[in-house]
Amino acid sequence: MEQHNATAIGRAPMPGKPRNAMHGLAILLPAILAGFAMTTTNSELGDIIFAAIADAYIQVSTFVAGTFFIFYGIEKFLKIDATAALRRDTIWQVPMAAALGALPGCGGAIIVVTQYVTGRLSFGSVVAVLTATMGDAAFLLIAQEPLTGLAIIVMGFVVGTISGWIINGIHGGDFLRGAVRPADAHGDQNEDASTPWIDRLWMLIMMPGLVLAVLVAFQIDVDKLFASHLFDRPATFLGVVGGTLALTMRLAPRFGVSGDPAFTDSGTIIRRTIADTNFVTTWVIAAFLIFELSVYIFGLDLKNLFTGVVLYTPIIAILIGFLPGCGPQVLVTTMYLSGIIPLSAQIGNALSNDGDALFPAIAIAPRVAVVATLYSAVPAVLISYGWLFLVELS
Repeated sequence: MEQHNATAIGRAPMPGKPRNAMHGLAILLPAILAGFAMTTTNSELGDIIFAAIADAYIQVSTFVAGTFFIFYGIEKFLKIDATAALRRDTIWQVPMAAALGALPGCGGAIIVVTQYVTGRLSFGSVVAVLTATMGDAAFLLIAQEPLTGLAIIVMGFVVGTISGWIINGIHGGDFLRGAVRPADAHGDQNEDASTPWIDRLWMLIMMPGLVLAVLVAFQIDVDKLFASHLFDRPATFLGVVGGTLALTMRLAPRFGVSGDPAFTDSGTIIRRTIADTNFVTTWVIAAFLIFELSVYIFGLDLKNLFTGVVLYTPIIAILIGFLPGCGPQVLVTTMYLSGIIPLSAQIGNALSNDGDALFPAIAIAPRVAVVATLYSAVPAVLISYGWLFLVELS
């Protein structure tokens, strides 16, 4: 009898497993349905929506995940608290933030912005990283004009560092700290729903997604490259499934689906990477959809803005840099590489654009996001017009 009771006591937690399994299926179902809808849709609007989700996932989320994984891996295996190193209010905080921003892609900038909104970094660090970052457009520029791309990256780092130091000197590191809501200062971006097998599936989708992202960064049509008689758009399918899964994992707790809470709160490198990537992915997908649907519904044509207005091209490119997301910035870089706009406009856009790093800032502290973006525009105007008048029009 005692043995029977002990066994019964030992098996007490078992009823929770079917619940976790059901929650896991509930998390996965939207991704399955989205993938099926993507393969069967035959409408222009549907294609735009699915392409936006896939682009957000492949072009942004994969690089963000890779950056987070490296960042948290350094903390774990080298026993270095990278966030604590950034947090120290020293003169080196700003150049460290600028260096993360100068990395191609938006992953480094997103890390700095999320650390600021949780109260760990100075406002000058935010200005530094937003000035230095060029987002995913850096991959395109490096692939087509390596020397120009590297020169602009170095320029962004230097200008970002100087700008951050000046801003900290004027306002202090805690400038606008009160604009961050207290509830967000503890960082609820880690809250999502998952189970061990959902996380493994997430990783299985992310790994080939990262390979596709590298190919896309170098302007390779991955759908055409991997097309077969089964899937004519395999890369888009992967992006839609991966993006929808990340979105569902992030939003599921709002609908009472928690997965396995003990596992979700485990704090491992992979779990932290997945949770933070899902947080960013949610906002990136929203921005991509808003931008693409605006183009579709209102017929926006950014290329026409530059026609016959050479003197105004830098300021127009700078204003486009205010748009959240990397899509508009990639378009500006494409126009530069096509000879539509001059290098001065490319410089202005590179310094003013904040890429996808702006999304978490807008979501949590919109005033901070706006002010930091405006500050990053000051050196963008000075340097781009300096290049225009001293080099291109001289």
